[in-house]
Amino acid sequence: MKVGIIGVGGIARLTHISDLLSIGQEIVALCDINPKKLEDAEELVGHPVNTYLDYNEMLADEEIEAVHICTPNYTHAPLSIAALKAGKHVLCEKPDSISVEDALAMQQAERESGKVLCCIRNNRFTPTGKFLKKFADKNGTFYAGRCGWQRVRGIPGKGGWFTTKEKSGGGPLIDLGVHMIDLAIYLMGNPTPVAVSGCTYTKFTDSELSNSVHSMFGDRQENGTFDVEDLAMGFIRFDNGACLQIEFSWASNVEEELVYVELRGEKAGIYLRNGVAKLITEQDGAMVSMHPETDGGDGHKNCFKHFYNVLQGKEERILTMEQGVNMIKILMAIYESAKTGKEVLL
Repeated sequence: MKVGIIGVGGIARLTHISDLLSIGQEIVALCDINPKKLEDAEELVGHPVNTYLDYNEMLADEEIEAVHICTPNYTHAPLSIAALKAGKHVLCEKPDSISVEDALAMQQAERESGKVLCCIRNNRFTPTGKFLKKFADKNGTFYAGRCGWQRVRGIPGKGGWFTTKEKSGGGPLIDLGVHMIDLAIYLMGNPTPVAVSGCTYTKFTDSELSNSVHSMFGDRQENGTFDVEDLAMGFIRFDNGACLQIEFSWASNVEEELVYVELRGEKAGIYLRNGVAKLITEQDGAMVSMHPETDGGDGHKNCFKHFYNVLQGKEERILTMEQGVNMIKILMAIYESAKTGKEVLL
């Protein structure tokens, strides 16, 4: 299909351009407000494309069938809606939006357009993620768990849009939480969240230390804004009685960077820590621990494949805007709970 990309900064250069080309899609247009970034991105594409400084001009190009949105968080909703109204399918980077109202507007725009809008959830599509989903579906309901992403020092784009609430929507909860909360809920069978409680903290605004490659994302700005949390912790309850503890930090005095999902079911337990999976179950009267021989793989590329296979009728869709709306409801309610000190019903 013929594809246009809006926003050709870090994530577009890191995954979108190369992965689109590797799965056989045709990049025909690039858009960014920075001419130098456009020039660099066109070099990566490897052939001449139409370039635009104004996304409205790009969306008017009838040749473009699908649009990838790789811009800062606060632009995800308006750009997705504009692309849908222009008759394009849309694959948008996470998070879906920075407010529930925007997420609902995106869902409505998708319904009215007859096109497909998916927001990226790359952890579902790694070889390990796909294996764990098959295992989870065969081993009953997972009724409790916890997930998180903790960094020692890994604040992205300090002083820039990442740490400016008006543009990002929040700190590590909305930046990292989307990844592991989604994977946990997906493995639990996508129950509907009904209530959350949470706390947020901002303690590292003055720290210049960094020991995580992830702090390279975003453009740092000296003396810029830092009005988001650097740690969020919380608790989610679901309509089927299940629960999930969460923890996400850009900076904490912890031993190591740790990305994890742990789920407990009657038949088995799932542990995923820094990409390595472990399964706990019973067999022949004894407890058994198993390590599946899978790897992290390329979740972004596989997510892209799924999106285009859905458009071509080759796969059943597993990324829906209903799930996206529920995710944004969870995140915004945790921020509300942290502000009020009370549980928030969804």
